[in-house]
Formats: sequence, structure tokens, C-alpha cells
Amino acid sequence: MVTLQLVGSLRKELADSLSTCRVLVVGAGGIGCELLKNVVLTGFKNIEVIDLDIIDVSNLNRQFLFQKKHVGKSKAQVAKESVLQFCPTANITAYHDSIMNPDYNVEFFRNFMLVMNALDNRVARNHVNRMCLAADIPLIESGTAGYLGQVTVIKKGLTECYECQPKPTQKTFPGCTIRNTPSEPIHCIVWAKYLFNQLFGEEDADQEVSPDTSCVLWDGDIKRVSTKDWARSTGYDPVKLFNKLFKDDIQYLLTMDKLWKKRKAPLPLDWLEHQKLTCPQGVTGTGLKDQQVLGVGGYCQLFSRSVETLHSVLADKGDGAELVWDKDDPPAMDFVTAAANLRMYIFSMNMKSRFDIKSMAGNIIPAIATTNAVIAGLIVLEALKILSGDVEQCRTIFLNKQPNPRKKLLVPCALDPPSANCYVCASKPEVTVKLNVHKTLVLALQDKILKEKFGMVAPDVQIEDGKGTILISSEEGETEANNCKFLSDFAIRNGSRLQVDDFLQDYTLLVNVIHCENLEKDVEFEVVGDAPDKAPTPTRSQEEGKNIANGNKESSEPSTSSEAPAEQNDILLVDSDEEVPSSSTMAVSMESGGHKRKLHDAETGEASAKRQHLSQPSADDDNDIIALD
Repeated sequence: MVTLQLVGSLRKELADSLSTCRVLVVGAGGIGCELLKNVVLTGFKNIEVIDLDIIDVSNLNRQFLFQKKHVGKSKAQVAKESVLQFCPTANITAYHDSIMNPDYNVEFFRNFMLVMNALDNRVARNHVNRMCLAADIPLIESGTAGYLGQVTVIKKGLTECYECQPKPTQKTFPGCTIRNTPSEPIHCIVWAKYLFNQLFGEEDADQEVSPDTSCVLWDGDIKRVSTKDWARSTGYDPVKLFNKLFKDDIQYLLTMDKLWKKRKAPLPLDWLEHQKLTCPQGVTGTGLKDQQVLGVGGYCQLFSRSVETLHSVLADKGDGAELVWDKDDPPAMDFVTAAANLRMYIFSMNMKSRFDIKSMAGNIIPAIATTNAVIAGLIVLEALKILSGDVEQCRTIFLNKQPNPRKKLLVPCALDPPSANCYVCASKPEVTVKLNVHKTLVLALQDKILKEKFGMVAPDVQIEDGKGTILISSEEGETEANNCKFLSDFAIRNGSRLQVDDFLQDYTLLVNVIHCENLEKDVEFEVVGDAPDKAPTPTRSQEEGKNIANGNKESSEPSTSSEAPAEQNDILLVDSDEEVPSSSTMAVSMESGGHKRKLHDAETGEASAKRQHLSQPSADDDNDIIALD
């Protein structure tokens, strides 16, 4: 008879492993709070947690490790202090920092037996995915969207990585990005929609637009008031609203020094400096009025007029009335256009036309505390399998909004093997980019293609021209003179090859260039599948491409990455509880005996179309649900 020793509910060997292994938790927000509580109560003793965010009032309804007194403090540090009350003997290290900081390199990741992601944005997810591949450390990835959630395990050489199947453009974003650190026009558009609701519509604490809710002095104490209450107290004065939103709040953000160490700091606006500028000032674009981009002065005037109009409409409806944002309502659209563009200007982005903003409005999905709790529990269960040496038993698990026909909310799916075409985890990552070498600047190659599209942090680019010409260097100042030059100025032509290295991520990518002068309007480049083998051989002599595999320099299988259809989802609703292969893109499939269904559209509530397999995508299906917590 074999006697099984238990420590609590765990085998002694597993309990001992938990008490000695080091694990990294990335993120201390919605999922992260639940996860940290779970790992210490399960028996993990050596935990490191990292999160750049500070605690906001809107976090308190679901991130239970935080209290009102913690608002404005580091999430990671406060989470550590709160969790230690559950288990004072745990050894927890907290970092109030970005996981993308170069200090957290491959050697840092190699200190851990396991990494657990509780992130809320794709850029950081991509980065952690690459670091874990380079360090050959198992990663448990997770995400939630409303009542839906998922957990999956990523192990180099055994499963798909997070980037094996390219993701569609993100349409919803975490609140901290919207309020504090917007980096894309869509962030500013969502912020403007939030602002409309806060001022004229139904208030939602999760949609607060200020870095912190407004404060007023009341009998010697600081009393917090909502944006709407503050606006009412001013009589919806456009000037006061303008100066609070675009000057005072921005100046407050500037006091958070750590946010701007690696970002360009915002520039506050003052009403008196800009209100005298007329609407035509700085107008760009031709054609219809809606397709023109006004200057800052024009958007100041548009903001003022739209606030006055909306306030008048709200007053006519009587006390307690609320307005509903509608893209087809001219005053509402004027307000969002003006507010979004003013914020874009503050954060050094190119402003957008009314037409563009109208088409870019995205889905807003609430964060649900119960969903976070369920997903955090599933993360720990998968972690126990990994530490028991049973990685093959790990699964991708989906949490559905409603039970499937077998009355199951949780549906496990077998993990998919790595994609041979992945430009991240393949043995020799390679991709082909179609662009106009006479019109593409070196800076655009760096920022829009390598950083934005391919998720690199600090790329170095060498032209394979037989000379080893350095096009882009991650060392500050070395190649800045190249930024405003076109690729053709460096003899880059049809068939040229660029070797790109990101030493922080221990990642190397071979980029094949196809010159094209007939790209679609407003398209700067395209990622092409299966094209490297067909690219013409350049006349200039080239070095043979180096055989480098990320995290594995002995493999020799070539690979070409291809772009996936844009309709694939991050979160998938699954009807069957049978174990079936699961794609890391959460793309849908339909097979006999079980169905995977696409999520209902977040705005219309209508079910999206189905498709048979990854190889048969639906051309018009672009539903996209993004994990927020």
C-alpha cells in the first residue's frame, strides 16, 4: 500500500515545491488582487509582483485588497501589504514599475519557475510572452471581458505562444490608460465618450475621466464630488470645464513623475491662449467638412458651443434627466470630436477628422469582480499542474456567460501546438513587409512597423547588404540622423532583407522588404504571408541570413509569419465541454459534437456569424472583445 502524505489538501512534494519556488505575478489590478490572495493561501511563499499603476477610486468596487485610504498609492505595494495579512510568513517583493523596463531582462525572468499574467493591455502581454519564451519559463496567460474569461498556459516548444495567431486591432482599453496615459487616438476618443456620460449621461465610476475625482473643501475637510456634480456647480461653464479637463487635470498628471520617464509628457492647454484662434486656423484635409481637421483654436470653439448646446438640451428635459450619446446626434458628435482632438493635441498625437472619430468609436465592456475571482482560481489550478510536472495536462479554460447544453460554465480545451508561421516563437522568425521604399521614413519603420506592429521595445536594425550597415540603433543618438531619411536613401529596395534585434526581449526577426507603389489609400505598409520565398533577389550582394532562433540558437527550420484574418477574437464563448483544440487567438470553429460560438456583439447584442475553421474565415466578421482586467 502506498501512503500519500498531504499538507493541507496538497501532496507533500507539491506543497514543498510551492514553499520553495519563486513565482512572478505581473499585474495587481482586477485579476491580480484575486490572484495574489489565492497564491499565498495555496502555499506559495516566494512571490514577486509588479504593477506600474496607482490605485484609483474606481478600482475599489472590485479590487478588494485596496481601500479608500489607499487611493493614489502603488497597487503593487499596497497589494503586498494587504496580502501579508493573510500569510505573514510569505516573502513578497513588490515593484512599482513597468514590466517593460529594461531592468527586467531575460536574466530577471530566469529567476522564476513560473510567471502568471494579470495584465490589461496587449503590448505588455506581447512583451511578457517574449521574455518567457527567451527565458524558457512557463507562462499562464489570462483575461476577462465582462462575464467572460479565459486562462491558458504557454510553454516554449509545447504550446502556441500568445502571438502565434495575430490579434485584431484592440477596440476596448483599460481605464488607467484612458485616464492617465493615452498613446493612441482611440484612447482619446473613448475618454471623450466617457466624459460625455460623466457630464450629461448616466454616471459610471469605472468611466471617471479625471486622474482623480474632483475635490472641494467642505467645512475644513476634503470632500470628493463627481465630475457631473462639479460641472453642475459651475453651471456647465465651458471655460471652467475646459481649464479643469485640459489644464488642471493635465498639470496633476505631470506631478506623477514616474509616468513620464519613458513617455513624452503631456502639454496643458489654457483657454485664454487658444480661444481667440478662429476655426479655420490650421485646417487640414480636403473634401467634405467632416473630413477636415481643424486647428486647436477651432476645437476650443467647437467644445464651447457643444457644451452650451448639450447643457441646454439637458436643462429642457428637466431635473434628473440624462442624455444618451449617439454618433448621429450632431451636438453629441461635436462634443466628442472636440474633446478627443484637444486631448490628442495635449498628448502629442495627430488630430483626427470628425469622420474618422465617428468611425472609431469602440466597445466599452465593464469589469466584473466575480469573473476576476473565477479566473484567478483557474490560474492557480493550472499553476499546480505545472509545478507537479504535468504540463501536458494543462488546458485552455473558457468561462462562459451562460451554461452550455451540458450545463457547464467552464469549458476546457486542449492546448494547441506552436504555429510554424509564428514570427515570435518559430525557429527562425521571418516576416515580409510590403511598403514604398521611396516614401517610408526610417522613423516610420521603427515606430509604426517594428514597435507598433511587431511589438518590439528597442529594436536594432542592420541591412543585409554585405556591409552590415546599421540603419537603426537602440543606443540613444547613434542613428537619429537617419530618422528623417527614406529607406531608399540606404539602397533598400525590392527584395532587401533587414535583420532586426531586440536585445531586451532576446528576439531576432528577419524582415523581407517588398517595394510597392500601389498600396491602398492611407495604407503605409502591409504584412504579407508566404512572400519571402517569392521576393526577387536583390542585385546588391547580401549576407546569408543568420540562423537565429529566439531563445534557441541551435534550431534550423526556417519560418515565415503570415497575417491572420482580422476577425479573430481574444475571448471565445464555448458551447461544448469536450476537450477540443483551442487556438490562442480564441478564433471560433464549429465541429460535430460541440460548437464554439463567437461572442455576442457588445453593442447590438446580436450573435456574430460562425465559421468552420481557421482556414475558412468569414470576410465580414470583425467582432472583437478585449480583456480589460
